[in-house]
Amino acid sequence: MKHILITGGAGFIGSNLTEHFLNKGYKVTCLDNFATGYPHNIEEFFLNENYTLIEGDIRDLDTCIKAVTGVDYVLHQAALGSVPRSINDPITSNEVNVSGFLNMLVAARDAGIKRFVYAASSSTYGDSEALPKVEDVIGKPLSPYAVTKYVNELYADVFAKTYGMEIIGLRYFNVFGRRQNTRGAYAAVIPLFTKLLIQHESPTINGTGENSRDFTYIDNVIQMNELAMLTENPLAVNTVYNTAVGDRTNLNQLVSYIKEFLTAFDPEIANIPVNHGPNRQGDIPHSLASVNKAKEMLSYNPSHVIRQGLQEAVTWYWNQKHLL
Repeated sequence: MKHILITGGAGFIGSNLTEHFLNKGYKVTCLDNFATGYPHNIEEFFLNENYTLIEGDIRDLDTCIKAVTGVDYVLHQAALGSVPRSINDPITSNEVNVSGFLNMLVAARDAGIKRFVYAASSSTYGDSEALPKVEDVIGKPLSPYAVTKYVNELYADVFAKTYGMEIIGLRYFNVFGRRQNTRGAYAAVIPLFTKLLIQHESPTINGTGENSRDFTYIDNVIQMNELAMLTENPLAVNTVYNTAVGDRTNLNQLVSYIKEFLTAFDPEIANIPVNHGPNRQGDIPHSLASVNKAKEMLSYNPSHVIRQGLQEAVTWYWNQKHLL
């Protein structure tokens, strides 16, 4: 039985990965300090004898060493996300995303884990205006968060070359889906807008609504993590991959889709107006990934485009209204 450590395992992406791999018969250890994760994301897993929770912080090296004991693979999801959060508090973002990441690399190296797969970010593309985004062409970071995620890639490259580790980074593009948090100042746009519309409140779009993103459903992210963890192609490791769909949707279209799917449950939502506010600091106008490298090297095949994923996500939120 293979053993996976999932850092940030009580968070949105981490809990979905945990569920997937427990269902496939893996032994899973979750490391989380509940800074952005939630107990309700993982409560069902305690019924599974293959699940273990370690409540702790990746900023503590001893905790990281404990967490990797007996582990075959690490799926490192723990981080402080959000560009605005990093602008408001760059020191904490750096401590978690850089120092915590380095702790996990050192612990994984010393434990001799087979492979280390980590959550990288599309923010690494920075001010590069080229579309679609290809892995070997990046710009300068536009936020402290983007700096931290780029530093992760640099450390990963150095550890792979210096210590012979197998490391793969997945540059996530605007991931959404079940269990994504709707609360707080840094809630992502899809869960936030869905919550507001369910509550018959008007969402506010930053700017004109023409900004576009490669919104990526959680099932595509799970697939990429599994492919990266298990690939036996030696040419596929020690690199980074865009983790996306390869299509983009602007915010006006996005709100229209969310309203369309919610209207099936509550027809009054169709008439809720949408507000517009100023552009958000640190935002780029457009983001679109090339997923050719992932398709060629990992046989990646996205299962959900934006409308499929949104319909599933909106249905999940409607059925979980008590969590909003």
